[in-house]
Amino acid sequence: MNRERLLTVVQTRLRLPASLTQGSWRDRLKPHAPDGLSSRLLLLTVAFTLVVETLIVAPSAASFHERWLMDRLQGAELASVGVEALPYNAVDDATAETLLRIGGVSAVAISDQGVMRQLLQAPNLPRTPDFIDLRRRNLAQRLWDPVVTLWGHPDRSIRARAAPRYRSGDFIDVVAPAEPLRLELRAFLLNSLLVSILISIVAGALLYAGLAFLVLQPLRRVTRSIEGFAADPETPAPTPSDRHDEIGRVERELARMQDEVRQSLRARSRLVALGEAVAKINHDLRNMLTSAQMASERLASSADPQVAKAMPRLERALGRAAALTRNVLDYGKSEEPAPVLTRIPLAAAAAAAAEDAGLEPQGVKLVKAIPPRFAVTADSDQLHRILVNLMRNARQAIEADQARGERAGRGQVRLTAVSDGAVVVLSITDDGPGIPPRLSERLFDAFVSGKASDGTGLGLTISRELAANHGGELRLVDTSPAGTTFELRLPDPI
Repeated sequence: MNRERLLTVVQTRLRLPASLTQGSWRDRLKPHAPDGLSSRLLLLTVAFTLVVETLIVAPSAASFHERWLMDRLQGAELASVGVEALPYNAVDDATAETLLRIGGVSAVAISDQGVMRQLLQAPNLPRTPDFIDLRRRNLAQRLWDPVVTLWGHPDRSIRARAAPRYRSGDFIDVVAPAEPLRLELRAFLLNSLLVSILISIVAGALLYAGLAFLVLQPLRRVTRSIEGFAADPETPAPTPSDRHDEIGRVERELARMQDEVRQSLRARSRLVALGEAVAKINHDLRNMLTSAQMASERLASSADPQVAKAMPRLERALGRAAALTRNVLDYGKSEEPAPVLTRIPLAAAAAAAAEDAGLEPQGVKLVKAIPPRFAVTADSDQLHRILVNLMRNARQAIEADQARGERAGRGQVRLTAVSDGAVVVLSITDDGPGIPPRLSERLFDAFVSGKASDGTGLGLTISRELAANHGGELRLVDTSPAGTTFELRLPDPI
């Protein structure tokens, strides 16, 4: 087999499918392509397979090349022993030719104690032989020798040297034509390539199949879940697998995030619907409040003491309602206006909030444990709304517990206050049934309510926003079957 034909066969064996060079295949390798990852994985498998084949075939070729030369040397060494065994080293031409043909060499020389003896004389060679000393050969030279043999001149010869194995002496030299080695090396490489390609294809296919099953298939499932969620967030997400590896954790975290986003979208939808409803009724509500304020002004002149007693509470409620409607009309958005800070006596503010929250001595009552003449710096209306929300929630929880027959006694809400000169801390504690654990972690989220179905679930959300507007904080300190404590922290610049 000549060199051109051998190269054609090798190239044919190694040629990749034509689709690998087509534009459609390259398009599928783009990141947005459905199977981009699998295509890259396939190409990486092929590339790694070729690298492994190179790492296997190159040392094998070097080993074959060296073994072939060692066979020639050992054959020549055995032939030299036979020549020297004849009487007087008498070797006629026919015998010498036979020995050379058996050993596959053109010349044999032995060096013993520094004396070189030519045992088998070679004919005149057209080219000077290339010298290879097998006793001192590094890895790079061993890997390069097969390349020179494959691509060298057709008339090339090799002069090989090695230590004798079957006789005494310093070394043995042989000269052998390189063409037989070239042909055998090509045949060996072709067979090795075919075998290694077959093994690599099988191993690569198994590796690709394993990765496709363990990685690609779950990733496609995750991708379909993301695409389905993007198309319709309300579509139920597929159940995550029970795998315990990284992909399993990704699936579970994705399902959890989708559920959180879905809840946020539902809350946003409710807020949008609520905003639209407020925008529609706000104007009419303002007109109604104006009429109610005019009626309250007429009632203010009444001589009835009960009417005179109730009038301040009615006027405060109507004033706050009118101010709230003005804020909605003025701002047209859900943010609260900036607080107008004043010094407010806490006892009076707590009494007014308790009255509007429905706390009374005959039912759920307010117990104040605050120092005399204690004052806070806050917006009076916004502080009132915070306290009313907290007290009303406490009263409703206690009354619901009483309605179920699960408690005796009327219940109470306790207000305490302390100040360290920089921060005022108000604690609102009730002796109600506590907040369920499933709600305590999301208590300040919009539309999360532990009350009956008529609650909007916005009271605590608004209260926390009002506290943040003051530069303070509203948080749940403790909740248990023995009661619940909220803490309102406000800056105290005075």
